[in-house]
Amino acid sequence: MNTRLRKLTGTAMLSAAAYVLMFLEFPIPFLIPPFIKMDFSELPALLAAFAYGPLWGAAVCLIKNLIHLLNTQSGGVGELSNFLLGACFVITAGAVYRKMHSKKGALIGSVAGAVLMGIFSLFTNYYVVYPIYTNFMPMEAIIGAYQLILPSVDDLWDCLLIFNLPFTVAKGLCSVIISMLIYKPLRNVLKGNTV
Repeated sequence: MNTRLRKLTGTAMLSAAAYVLMFLEFPIPFLIPPFIKMDFSELPALLAAFAYGPLWGAAVCLIKNLIHLLNTQSGGVGELSNFLLGACFVITAGAVYRKMHSKKGALIGSVAGAVLMGIFSLFTNYYVVYPIYTNFMPMEAIIGAYQLILPSVDDLWDCLLIFNLPFTVAKGLCSVIISMLIYKPLRNVLKGNTV
């Protein structure tokens, strides 16, 4: 199988896995409002970024979210956010890994990607995602959901800084840990090398 076809096939399989993982989401009560859920759907995209390159990882993020639009419960806002943040994460991780092609490079890249994803989430949520989301839920109700956990927060920026930033970084780091455990055994399969 030629390299491009292998990458297309691998990306399709990883996109399907990412799509399935989106349905295995769960809330984390008392730490983040229930409309924000934890899932591991960035993990296949991270594997694609390591195996094929950063843009292939972003392609997995795009494909899983386009397919998930068929089942959206957020009018596409959740999928937009998931794509923007996931692409930031895996492009960063894949780009660093491409320059430092080692386990250390993968770790540095993916941790940097998780941190950048958290920082990027502040701005995408503040300027894009939550303004769109207010078409479905008033801002007072959004902030009220955060205040149920921490009554002292009084504006969206505080909510994002105190809750979303650490949650997003932690979500990325969970994918980092799992990828460090499973990438090496899967590398030959993803790249089509004989074991």
